[in-house]
Amino acid sequence: MLILAIESSCDETSAAVVKDGHEVLSNVIASQIEFHKKYGGIVPEVASRKHIEVINPIIKEALDQANVGFKDINAVAVTCGPGLVGSLLVGVCAAKAIAYSLNIPLIGVNHLEGHMYANFLIPQSPSPQFPFIALLVSGGHTMIVEAKDHGKYKVLGQTRDDAAGEAFDKVARFLKLGFPGGPVIDKLAREGNPKAVDFKRPMIEKEFHYDFSFSGIKTAVVNLVMRNTSCVMRVEDIVASFQQAVVDVLVEKTIKAAVNHNIKTVCLAGGVSANSLLRKQLKEAGEKEGLAVILPSLEYTTDNAAMIGCAGYYRLLNGKVADFSLRPSAILKL
Repeated sequence: MLILAIESSCDETSAAVVKDGHEVLSNVIASQIEFHKKYGGIVPEVASRKHIEVINPIIKEALDQANVGFKDINAVAVTCGPGLVGSLLVGVCAAKAIAYSLNIPLIGVNHLEGHMYANFLIPQSPSPQFPFIALLVSGGHTMIVEAKDHGKYKVLGQTRDDAAGEAFDKVARFLKLGFPGGPVIDKLAREGNPKAVDFKRPMIEKEFHYDFSFSGIKTAVVNLVMRNTSCVMRVEDIVASFQQAVVDVLVEKTIKAAVNHNIKTVCLAGGVSANSLLRKQLKEAGEKEGLAVILPSLEYTTDNAAMIGCAGYYRLLNGKVADFSLRPSAILKL
């Protein structure tokens, strides 16, 4: 079973060929980061235009790298939401055209579901066993999900304001560190003191409450800097303390969710899953509680089509095929 997968939910244009749901024959990604850096964030109109420019060459490159042709493809999987609707539209239209012309199944995949399935692409490792708790952290979403089976999910908690990745980007922008904020803060924080500033850990004290709020930590960073204009405070210490506060909240709530629901496996997913402190701290905290903690390969933490191909494979097995009325949705629910 060869699935051609397409991902274009935000600012990466990606195409992949995935065999039998797990073997990645190709995974090609065209990033737009350099185009958006000068704006300090993603400009939707620019993003959609760049997708249009590169979508066909990226699909061709994915097929070439996999050493297959269109005639070898058995189905097309595409991200249909959530995300930037203009960006999503480019990928969905391309997938529809390919599926229609080849008379093969079209599979619509939720982008968040795709991130969880990045954990099924770890080479030489068994796939996660259901049920598991997924901590899904990205620039647009932060949530704890109970995955009961393929396609059966329950959202236990989510952010009430800023997503964790969004908070990283906003703090980095305020401190003039560049965009995207996650990687630069992760790097700088290694040279700082995470105990230099005791930022409040919001909503961490409630035992059976799994929602998040990161807007307050972001504002606390701004207030700290504005109040201390007369004294020099190392930016490394500020970002290290900020990162530590965010990670503490993410890890503690995730472990609580697993323990309280008697679930023995925890998976990390989303763009922020590349954060080195989050990976280390979640692994240590999980193992302390006797939990199996599965971390996605770093190459599949950012938006990519391979994870969409994996999720699409299981949707196809369960008969969840889309028709040609499939429309992109910016607010598609998991």
